[in-house]
Amino acid sequence: MRALTWQGTEKVSVETVPDPTIQEPTDAIVRMTSTAICGSDLHLYDVLGMYLDPGDILGHEPMGIVEEVGSGVTHIKPGDRVVVPFNISCGSCWMCSRGFYAQCETTQNVDQGKGASLFGYTKLYGQVPGGQAEYLRVPQAHFGPIKVPDEHPDERFLYLSDVLTTSWQAVRYADLQPGQTIAVIGLGPIGQMSARIARYLNADQVIAVDNVPERLEMARRHGITVIDERECDDVPAAIADLTDGRGADGVIEAVGMEAHGTPFQEFAQRSAGLLPDALAKKAIDKVGVDRMAALRTAFASVRRAGTVSIIGVYGGQADPFPMMDLFDKGVTLRMGQAHVKRWVDEIMPALTGDGDPLGTEDLRTHAVPLEQAPQAYEMFKEKKDGCIKVVLKP
Repeated sequence: MRALTWQGTEKVSVETVPDPTIQEPTDAIVRMTSTAICGSDLHLYDVLGMYLDPGDILGHEPMGIVEEVGSGVTHIKPGDRVVVPFNISCGSCWMCSRGFYAQCETTQNVDQGKGASLFGYTKLYGQVPGGQAEYLRVPQAHFGPIKVPDEHPDERFLYLSDVLTTSWQAVRYADLQPGQTIAVIGLGPIGQMSARIARYLNADQVIAVDNVPERLEMARRHGITVIDERECDDVPAAIADLTDGRGADGVIEAVGMEAHGTPFQEFAQRSAGLLPDALAKKAIDKVGVDRMAALRTAFASVRRAGTVSIIGVYGGQADPFPMMDLFDKGVTLRMGQAHVKRWVDEIMPALTGDGDPLGTEDLRTHAVPLEQAPQAYEMFKEKKDGCIKVVLKP
C-alpha cells in the first residue's frame, strides 16, 4: 500500500510499504477513505523528530470502510463505514471504565511514562502505524471504531476521530454554563470547532483570538466575535471590555507549544529539534521549551474564579507557570488528551440530522490525494493558500 512516512525534520514522503494484517483477535483492517492532517502532526514534522524513526507512518484522524476483522471483534463487520479514534483504548480497564480513555491501562506506555497509545504518534505513544495511508490496522477494534451512517460526506463524521471530540472536551472542561462567555485562544481547526461548540451549547458570547485573516473570517461566518491580534496590543484588556471588565468565564487555549510571541522559547524549541536524538530528548524532557504566549493570554483573560481549559499540545517538562497570579485569581485548570469515545454519544445528534449545526462541512479548506501529502504538510505549516484544514484522500 501507499503511506505517508516521516523521513526527517520537515521531510515526509509517500512510500510503498507492506499492507497491514490482522495480528490479534481484537484487530480490524480499515480501508481509508479520508484521513486528515492535524496541527499536532506539525509537531512531528518539525519539532519532535527525536521520537520518530524514518519510515514511521503518520496520521491519527482516519475513517474508512472495514475490510477485515479479527475473531474478537463483533460490533463492526466488513463493509461498515467507521471513524477511528486517535487514541487506542480497550474500553474495559480501570481507566476506561471511568471514561478516561486517553489513559487506557491496556495500551498505556508505562515504559515512557505516558498514557494510552496513539495512532501515528512517536515512540512515546506506542509507535503505532498511523492512518495517512491506504489501509490501517486498528488494534482494540472490539471497542474503538465508531460506526457511522452511510449518508453525508466523510467530513460530516471524520472529525469525530479527533477535532470534534477534542473540541467538545475543551468546552466541557471550560465548565461552560448557559449564558456565560467563552474565549478561545487560537483559531486553528480545534479553536474553530471549540468556538462553534460553545455556541451550540448555549454560550451567550464566544470570543476568539487569532492573527490569520482566513481563520478570523471562518469564525465570523459562524457567529463568533473575533479579536485580530494584528490590530490589538492587549488581548486580555479587549476581552475584559467585552465582559463588563470581568474577563471570560472560561478560556480555551487551543494553540499549544508552537504559539507565536515568545522568541527565546521558539529559539530553544527549534534548537532542541536540531540536536542529536539522545540530547534532544533530554532537552525536551528537562527544559521548558514550549512557547507560552497563548497560555499567558489565556491566564490573563479568564475572570477570577474562572476556568482555563488547555487543549493545545505541550511538550516541555519545565514550562514556567505564573502560579502567583493563578492562585490569587482562584483559577481552575483542566487539560489533557481527549477521551474520544466519552463524548461521541453527546455529539452524534448534531451530526446525523438534516442540518449541520456544528458546520462540520465548513472546516476543510483543502482536499488532496494522498500522493500530494508532502506538499500539503508544507502548505498547512506555512498557512499558504488560506489553508486551515487538509483532508487527504487515499
